Amino acid sequence: MANSLNIVTICGSLRKRSYNASLVRLLPQLAPADMMITAAPGYAGFPHFNQDLAVPDEVMTLADAVRAADGVIIVSPEYGWTIPGALKNALDWVSKTKDQPFKDKPVAIQSASTGPLGASRMQYHLRQTLAAIDALVFVKPEVQIAFAKDKFDEASGELKDAASIALVTQQLADFGKFVRRVRL
Repeated sequence: MANSLNIVTICGSLRKRSYNASLVRLLPQLAPADMMITAAPGYAGFPHFNQDLAVPDEVMTLADAVRAADGVIIVSPEYGWTIPGALKNALDWVSKTKDQPFKDKPVAIQSASTGPLGASRMQYHLRQTLAAIDALVFVKPEVQIAFAKDKFDEASGELKDAASIALVTQQLADFGKFVRRVRL
């Protein structure tokens, strides 16, 4: 599609069988017809952020993917009531690259958690981090899937909860409108 939006996803969990990774894999199927969703390059091998180090090639690969995208969707669990350390490390690295790629970049947030709050505390902290790097954070509708164990199929890992699927679908449609409004 000629006017298709290019959206990349960043998963805050490094586990292959995480609920959040399952949600990331589902997004292309739920996206509107004018939205292409692909996974951003991984960050599992990034060294601990240290401004004394040269920016690793892997960081530049992720930064380039974010820079080239029309928007970003970050899907993440909550670790210790906040952003997973590896995700925060990746954001720190990418934010220090030349032509900081998150500046004025539309970003949506989604999360799935086994607890009752759906990783809302992580989302709060992630919004603060994204604001600090000048991202344009999409606000509503929020996707915070609580009690994920009951909403994802245990064997396949697929999201099976109709209300959650409808919410994610709605967020993707509204995020697409937001991206077009602020970027195009």
